[in-house]
Amino acid sequence: MNWNRTTIRIVVAMVVFAVLGGIALAQFSGGNGFFNRRGRGYRRAPEQGVRNDWEIDERFQHDAFRFARVKYSSYGGWGNKWAVDFPESDLNLPHRLRELTSIEVHPESVIVELTDENLSDYPFLYMVEPGDMYLSDEEVAGLRRYLLNGGFLMVDDFWGEQEYANFYENIKRVFPDREPEELPLEHEIFHLVYDLQEKPMIVSIGSWMRGRLSERPDAKEPHYKGIFDDQGRMMAIICHNTDLGDGWEEEGVDPTYFKEYSERFAYPLGINIITYAMTH
Repeated sequence: MNWNRTTIRIVVAMVVFAVLGGIALAQFSGGNGFFNRRGRGYRRAPEQGVRNDWEIDERFQHDAFRFARVKYSSYGGWGNKWAVDFPESDLNLPHRLRELTSIEVHPESVIVELTDENLSDYPFLYMVEPGDMYLSDEEVAGLRRYLLNGGFLMVDDFWGEQEYANFYENIKRVFPDREPEELPLEHEIFHLVYDLQEKPMIVSIGSWMRGRLSERPDAKEPHYKGIFDDQGRMMAIICHNTDLGDGWEEEGVDPTYFKEYSERFAYPLGINIITYAMTH
């Protein structure tokens, strides 16, 4: 990877110290939302990432954490499903990561393709809605190369058995000899910075407003699975039957949704996952 791991480890060590020391004073916006914009997927596909309004420290121009969203080539049946929750989630998570930790966060997110030559510049990739995705052979090869070379993939927001079966078919093309393994609640990724007492099922705000606790009849419980390399490093976390992205995107829409999902689960687990990815 081109990422400066030594710098990152130092920065993240500062992060954990800062968060644990200051968590009691950490304040979310209480649902008023600093962007306060409604966002929905299936909009016109973006061509570029988005940018927050802070300046990056010159010392960390090339080492600051940058949120990178994967644009896969297949449309996934509904249109550009890879862009669901964009741009709000890609603005809000980096903003909160910077606000709640000492991680040096780049103000500009990026959209990457698995065939990009510079993919290894980004140690963390975020992929959504893979339930109808079909990766090309070139994307399969690019993702395998990226992960085996030290990259980390977070997969989010797909529901039910059919969507999992489709994703499983694709990830088995990437790693025919590796199986996703269910992560127990005791795994450190649930406790690394924020101590979660359950594996959360985060529903979209639309489902929540309709009184639903799940988005599919066959999605009874959330699953968090890892894929590991030969040294035991987790290369990918698969968040199935849950939707962290909506918890980031919709934080400013309703104070109760913010309290029940964004503040309680989506941000703490998102920060845990990023911290884990940067330190392992």
